[in-house]
Amino acid sequence: MFRFTWPAGIALWVLMVANGFAQSPAPSAASPAASSIPTPTKSSPTPSPSATPTTEELINSLGAADLQAVITLLKNNFTNPDAITETELNRATIEGLMIRLSHGVMLLPPESRGEAAPRESSGAFYSEILDGHAGYLRLGAFTTANLQAMDKKLGEFSGKKMDALIIDLRDSPPTNDFATAAEFAKRFCPKGKPLFTLRKPAARQDRVFSSDREPAFQGLIMVLADGDTAGGPETLAGALRFYNKALIIGQPTAGRAVEDSDLQLPSGKVLRVAVAEAVLPEGRPLFPDGVKPDLPVEMSMADKRQIFQLSVQKGMAPFVYETERPHLNEAALLAGTNPELDAAEAAQERRRRPPEKPAAHDPVLQRAIDVVTSLEIYQKR
Repeated sequence: MFRFTWPAGIALWVLMVANGFAQSPAPSAASPAASSIPTPTKSSPTPSPSATPTTEELINSLGAADLQAVITLLKNNFTNPDAITETELNRATIEGLMIRLSHGVMLLPPESRGEAAPRESSGAFYSEILDGHAGYLRLGAFTTANLQAMDKKLGEFSGKKMDALIIDLRDSPPTNDFATAAEFAKRFCPKGKPLFTLRKPAARQDRVFSSDREPAFQGLIMVLADGDTAGGPETLAGALRFYNKALIIGQPTAGRAVEDSDLQLPSGKVLRVAVAEAVLPEGRPLFPDGVKPDLPVEMSMADKRQIFQLSVQKGMAPFVYETERPHLNEAALLAGTNPELDAAEAAQERRRRPPEKPAAHDPVLQRAIDVVTSLEIYQKR
């Protein structure tokens, strides 16, 4: 089984390879490297802070006396007194709190009690072997059925000695079923170690989720995540990074790893309040900032969902690897054909047609495969 640790030198090398040299600006003609005349260097002055603070900064600088004075002055002087009633002030307070508390507070219509936020996702488990040696697991919904499907596939992968595992959380619907999320994490994290803690500050009742089994896979792990990765899947991403030094590739997660409580209002509407937050073993909460990627890669949600739908029939490989260009070979010579000429004629015919939409491509998964391949080359040196 492929085992890998992350020394500082290798980690730095991997990040450089994965990001590519294309991101480095080419030296211009006026740069010192391109000029034969030495240019004296000057120390740049430290930029001064902005002279004009933002509205948020000004509000945050107000003390209790200033806040009360603002309310009183508005009531006595604003041109429209009806806009500064106690009801309007209370509404403004709630609106401001919902903005400041991010995903921690939501106001929902009466029929939404107990329902999760709607999201396009099949929730199905999917797996594939990419490049002959990298196992790809798209976990889907965090359910018992998908957990069993993952266990079965991990058993098959162990027999094939996979070098690396790519865990895709971009199609996992949000969930605050943290017990099931912990079961997924146990398959990869060391036995006897805490995975994450559900912290409830008001009641001081911390709930610690720990691993009670040996991991089923201990090799190189890549985790694919984005803004759709929320709740339980975020705890898995955080735990894998902490214990397995897994690389997170994609975009920041939603920052919604919280336990909600739906509180009914007199009108029947629902106030959904975060009453507990998931905290990683190093003490860092996942709410509200989520998990930041080690290798940021942009990809539209629409393209991602289209690829996931098509992959059920086509697999993920067509959305990662380019089609190999046809070459003239011995079999073609014996058959009296020329694949290169046929391909050129087909390309010319395509150019006569109206431009087609570019083929769907998954740059996030492509980046993960690039890292795995780069590490494989490095290990063989």
